[in-house]
Amino acid sequence: MSDGTQRRLAAIVVADVVGYSRLMGADEVGTLAALRALRSELIDPLIDKHGGRIVKTTGDGLLLEFPSVVAAVQCVIATQEGIAKRNEGIPDNEALRFRIGVHVGDVIIEGDDIFGDGVNIAARIEPLSEPDGISLSDDAYRQVRDRLDVTWEDGGEHQVKNIARPIQVWRWLGSGRRSPVQAPAEGEPLELPDKPSIAVMPFDNISGDPEQEYFADGMTEDLITDLSKISGLFVVARHSSSAFKGQAIDVREVARRLGVRYVLEGSVRKVGSRIRINVQLIDALSGGHLWAERYDGTVENVFELQDDVGAKVVSALAVHLSGDERERLQHVHTRNLDAYELYVRAKSTPYPPIPERLDAAREMFERVIELDPDFAGGYAGVSWVLGFGVTWGHVDAGETVARAMALARKAIEVDDAFGWSYTTLALALQLQGKHEQAIAAADEAVARQPNDADGHAYRGFILALAGRPKLGLEPVERAIRLNPRFINSPYLNLRTCIMLLAQDYDGAARSYEENIGRHGPVGPPVLSWAAAAYWALGREDDAGRAAARLATRFPAFRLENWNFFKLLRFPDDRQRIHDLMHAAGLPE
Repeated sequence: MSDGTQRRLAAIVVADVVGYSRLMGADEVGTLAALRALRSELIDPLIDKHGGRIVKTTGDGLLLEFPSVVAAVQCVIATQEGIAKRNEGIPDNEALRFRIGVHVGDVIIEGDDIFGDGVNIAARIEPLSEPDGISLSDDAYRQVRDRLDVTWEDGGEHQVKNIARPIQVWRWLGSGRRSPVQAPAEGEPLELPDKPSIAVMPFDNISGDPEQEYFADGMTEDLITDLSKISGLFVVARHSSSAFKGQAIDVREVARRLGVRYVLEGSVRKVGSRIRINVQLIDALSGGHLWAERYDGTVENVFELQDDVGAKVVSALAVHLSGDERERLQHVHTRNLDAYELYVRAKSTPYPPIPERLDAAREMFERVIELDPDFAGGYAGVSWVLGFGVTWGHVDAGETVARAMALARKAIEVDDAFGWSYTTLALALQLQGKHEQAIAAADEAVARQPNDADGHAYRGFILALAGRPKLGLEPVERAIRLNPRFINSPYLNLRTCIMLLAQDYDGAARSYEENIGRHGPVGPPVLSWAAAAYWALGREDDAGRAAARLATRFPAFRLENWNFFKLLRFPDDRQRIHDLMHAAGLPE
């Protein structure tokens, strides 16, 4: 960075012994001995097992860092459960008990230490947990709520010291009140598509090394990306299938929730340069295995092994491939595993799309370019993040849009078969007001990857901005169907915008409320769209609440600084939407 400061996104854990001073006053020697034993026998091994590190100790507390918030929460839950078991039979006035706070955010790195608001927030929410409990910030909760089979209680918003905005807290209810692993069904089952439908579940990392988790995630992502190129298949997006990562849920239930007939499961063991992949394809209607295979190879031929898996899926499901699709399925976009694993991490980082997450993703994508200049994913990724920032008004357009355009074209030049590059090109063209060219690029993107949920969502948004909102609804609905469990996605927010542009104000309000109901991302754009829709419906109190929420959570927001209006093709749309927002009380 320009000032030489190093930053990164991290999961931060702050743990503190309950009543430490009282325990030390009663029995200093015994308390220190018990705490040392607890650390060496339980806490430290669990931290190591889940890939975390101890940043510092404070006598009665710990500051921990994890690369994954899921791993961090798994670790602290196991810690609290282990401590509770050790405390059985020990008088309450002698038992060691902890409060724990978990947050995910930006940290500043100095040597082995970390600082910044990310650490401060974790420290402030730790006292808000109950003894033996865990408190999560809203940012941490969004990352784990659909990935861990854990029940969380809404702890409300809290104004904490030295943090400008209120912090939403979620509390772990404890092992005695958690949901069973065989989770109950959620709502009506999704209708099966009229073509073979499949979900690729997160491959299990059985290497015994948490560092190999990204290798397993990369393999899952690559298989989904390859299968998504086939028009004769319906492939659920990775964000939805990854919601079941680490859960032992029945395959039939997974298929029911995702609305697919077939499920691909697998595991990866990577030791040194040797790799073993176990894969099985299951018909969820019958529960029977269509085929199972074991692949042994090396890091050097891992992409060929993946190609073989993809080909076997296509063959087992009797899917017809066109000449172009056969070629695309065999195309390897990069052979640099480090670059691909970082690309997979970077692509998930901007959700929810707040400035610090966009910055972190951009830095990751730039590192991808350094690792493999011949991989289109890095160029497309930086272009995407830059375009994302301009679209939602986080940065000044100017040179940023020109750079986003140049990077999108560079991605296509490097690898014409990488479909996502056309989505990023479409966004850049849209930002330049080249609406018809943007639509053509978006069409090309979904033609190359017909199962890319993001590609469909952005295509719908681009159509709406170009004055065709009714045509834009179908692509967004398709994105939601392809990625039904991606809670942090902007899909429902985009649908709110499109319905507002189509003057379907009731539909816009319902879409916003649906997003709120499932705890999806809520930022200035959707709050503005919701306020406008409510005002148009005569629901002035609801409009006022949306405007007040915007003012409280995003006090710097102003309509005049928002790039959204510049993206609308027709002046009448700009004026209508602006007038509704102004009437609803949004600040100019």
